[in-house]
Amino acid sequence: MGIRRGHRARPAEFIAEKLILAVSLTAIAMVFLIFLFVGREALPIFLGSVSSAAAAETKAIPVEEMDRLQPSQLRSYLGLSEKEFKEMDRETLKALMEVRLEAAAEETTDKDAAINTVEWRYLLFPFQWSDYDHPVHIWQPVSRIHKYNIVPLVVGSLKTTVVALLFAVPLSLGAALYVSQLCSPRWKEWIKPAIEMLSAVPSVVLGAFALLVMATFFQAIFGYQYRLNAFLAGIALGLASIPVIFSIAEDALTSVPRSYSQAALALGASRWAAAWQVVVPAAIPGLFAAVVLGFGRCIGETMVVLIASGNAAILSASLLDPARTLTATIAAELGETVVGGHHYRMLFVLGTLLFVVTFLTNLAGDVVIHRLKRSLEGGK
Repeated sequence: MGIRRGHRARPAEFIAEKLILAVSLTAIAMVFLIFLFVGREALPIFLGSVSSAAAAETKAIPVEEMDRLQPSQLRSYLGLSEKEFKEMDRETLKALMEVRLEAAAEETTDKDAAINTVEWRYLLFPFQWSDYDHPVHIWQPVSRIHKYNIVPLVVGSLKTTVVALLFAVPLSLGAALYVSQLCSPRWKEWIKPAIEMLSAVPSVVLGAFALLVMATFFQAIFGYQYRLNAFLAGIALGLASIPVIFSIAEDALTSVPRSYSQAALALGASRWAAAWQVVVPAAIPGLFAAVVLGFGRCIGETMVVLIASGNAAILSASLLDPARTLTATIAAELGETVVGGHHYRMLFVLGTLLFVVTFLTNLAGDVVIHRLKRSLEGGK
């Protein structure tokens, strides 16, 4: 009797395989569509087809011409919702039009009003605005002259991420080494689930804990000026990234063949020497992958830094000054922007920048991991 093969012989398995394939392709398609949407919304900034200069805005309309406008045109010009427009009488609408005229008159006397602040030279380099005595990097999208320099946000993201990695990586790798190589099986059954359970704590809870408890504790110990700062946000980020780094590092160390450490022990090495000098070098690719994923976890976190960083977009090298990250800026400002406006587009530029940083980090990590594997395996 011959062996029956194909989907007719095992229809349930065939259907399950196709469902798994469909789910996998759907996940890939969703990631691609999200990137496509973010890139599409940011594309006008990259192409230079958006302007924030006053001349690019809707021109002021004299009050005498109010009766010539359609209700929908007048409502759009004044930036009112339908409900607000219906609740206002004629005198209130005239007062709003006079305010718009006064604002337009002020803009014509300000030389900065004619600057297109979404050009890349204003996004990346310092500029001396009319009310400043020296060139500055500044993110100030709610002012009369919108300023969108992204350097303070990038620096804030890097500061909190570096602090988080300096705090989390040694603790995570040390715990992974101890759990996988040194502790007894009984202790391992308790320690490993306890650390991994940290990933179940919502990031907003970690942020609230940092705001209410850690901020007061650290300020009392170190005596710094600002209660919320990049250092505090970095420590809270480190707590959020420890489970990710620990889990991947512990799996990498456990996957090293037991014969390696047993051979070292047979030659007279201690358990610590066998773990540090034999197991760790063999697991370096996996440990590096854990650090790379931990970086991605830190750079993409939102709620912790939104709550604990102080949320001030200032350019400072000090870790004890407030900071503002790319993710916190998007979360705090996206709900208050006009869809299709230059502020709206700039927030999607920040999202695109995050995508690019994450992609390049993972790509570089993948290249380094493959090189480490080839070197450990004796390949060229």
